Amino acid sequence: MDTYILKKTPFSGVATALATPFSGGEVDLDAFRRLVEWQVDMGIDALCVAGTTGESATLSRAERRRLTVCAKDAANGRVPVIVGCGSADTATACTLCHDAVALGADALLVITPYCNKGTASGIVEHFKRVAEAAGDRPVILYNVPSRTGVDLTLEQYTALSALPNICAVKEAAANCTKLTRLCGETNLTVYSGNDDMILPVVSLGGSGVISVLSNLAPAAVAAMTHAAMDGDFSTAQKLAHKYARLISLLFAETNPAPLKYAMQQLELCSGEMRLPLAEIGESLQSELRAELTKLSML
Repeated sequence: MDTYILKKTPFSGVATALATPFSGGEVDLDAFRRLVEWQVDMGIDALCVAGTTGESATLSRAERRRLTVCAKDAANGRVPVIVGCGSADTATACTLCHDAVALGADALLVITPYCNKGTASGIVEHFKRVAEAAGDRPVILYNVPSRTGVDLTLEQYTALSALPNICAVKEAAANCTKLTRLCGETNLTVYSGNDDMILPVVSLGGSGVISVLSNLAPAAVAAMTHAAMDGDFSTAQKLAHKYARLISLLFAETNPAPLKYAMQQLELCSGEMRLPLAEIGESLQSELRAELTKLSML
């Protein structure tokens, strides 16, 4: 049986896919700084800025830069800061990588190109260009077919793992067969891209999660994930069961709309989003308030 030595990665455990607070249509850097400081205080292992949960599709290049600078300053070296640098356009993705590296990002998260649905070889070449633009910074691939219409294959992962700085993948396709092979047959570190798949991914050899739920409950997600990674599945299962309904509600409408509503209820930031995202329906609002109350979070 082949043994694969995993590449060094920026974190193990939990990275929070940070929401981006807005106020009056503008990025609210004061609220964002408070979120970063709270996350670090709660024991989170890393932070992800300008990812899908951070509404990256609506952020300007300048806004991404301001968020990166703010996160790096607020984290103050206590945890790694991972910056989302994906785009449907390879040249733009490379530019975003250059920006993030120049501003001190500890690693880059790069989503598969979306909308244009590149060919298998074209997508591999896209990531090769991005990896080159990243220089010596670790690159985490982000596979989320529900948003991009593209699902990276094991063959593509194997080809990309040959590049020295492509070290990991945030896998949000809940395909246990592929996850098993990805963990067992490549040297890529695997992070769950779904909060409801943390335990399965860790049990297969994954190294944690890039989490939406941890925007609301960082200490609980950290406790769950580290318990699983330490082999204490009894504790991890209890926490997974406890938060299962909240996780479902957070994805009952397009993320981060339910999350933003919940964060507003907990007075973490405003619930403001940018179009085309819109406020969630009254029924889901009621369900979220009830679940947050049941969990003694509200």
